[in-house]
Amino acid sequence: LSQMQLPIIKNLQITSPSGTSIEAPLDLGGFGISRYKLDFELAQIAKNLGVKVLETTKVIDIKKTKSTYEVITEKEVYHCKMAVGSFGKRSNLDVDWKRPFIEKNRTSLNQYVGVKYHIKTDFHKDKIALHNFSDGYCGISAIEDGLYCLCYMTTKSNLKKSENSIAKMEEKILSKNPFLANIFKNCEKLWPQPEVISQISFEKKGQFENEIPLLGDASGMIAPLCGNGMSMAFHGAYLLHNLLESGENIKEEYPNKWKDNFATRLLVGRTVQRLFGNPIMTDLLIKGMKLTPSLLQLIIKNTHGKDILAINE
Repeated sequence: LSQMQLPIIKNLQITSPSGTSIEAPLDLGGFGISRYKLDFELAQIAKNLGVKVLETTKVIDIKKTKSTYEVITEKEVYHCKMAVGSFGKRSNLDVDWKRPFIEKNRTSLNQYVGVKYHIKTDFHKDKIALHNFSDGYCGISAIEDGLYCLCYMTTKSNLKKSENSIAKMEEKILSKNPFLANIFKNCEKLWPQPEVISQISFEKKGQFENEIPLLGDASGMIAPLCGNGMSMAFHGAYLLHNLLESGENIKEEYPNKWKDNFATRLLVGRTVQRLFGNPIMTDLLIKGMKLTPSLLQLIIKNTHGKDILAINE
């Protein structure tokens, strides 16, 4: 990581739809890296250790037998001693397994749309900003190679109001926040079209499904308000790894460990998320945090977790 010279993020900025702004230091901090770069580097490490990485290979199903797991792809069936599901926010397996968050009726927590760009712009490399707008929020932070990741979450109804046009939605709704208006006006988007994910759900998810332990967004979707989803996925993997090595009953212990580490963060994040996106409530909340800075630090403390001491034996 040190050789990559990644941007070190130390500060947080939050703005309301009207442009009210507050900033605070991040005690734990972090570094900026894109998901693409991170996945590539992890794949290279795995390959160097002799792992066979199958790209462009869709998994149709995973089944637990008496002694092994079967990983069924479009071309072949693989048998293994252990299988772990880390297939993201919403996948074909979620649908086929009829997971509760898929089957649940539409609510305010399961009708989100996510949009992501990589951009060039003039912004602080040590800061992550969370800009609120009506029924959504947009984050921006530095990543590798002098670029920035800009992504936002909003409701399906906002897109519908904008004639299902992302460009119109950014112009008519997001840009009412002056900070976002400035970013969209002056940035250079590096992709012809953004990456878009629909039907995102923040409903509670189980850490086991069909006898398969789950990691990352598959085990519980984290709002940006709860911290960093990638770091949470690593933390979950660390917890599961330790349980697998110790030979403990993972079906019982893994969900307990997961909830001990993440349940409070997700609860606080969902609560704050219900306030953010409402222009009046967001403005009042940020003004309240400006009057009582300890309130923002309390939210950060309860949503961003603690340091992890990983011992490599």
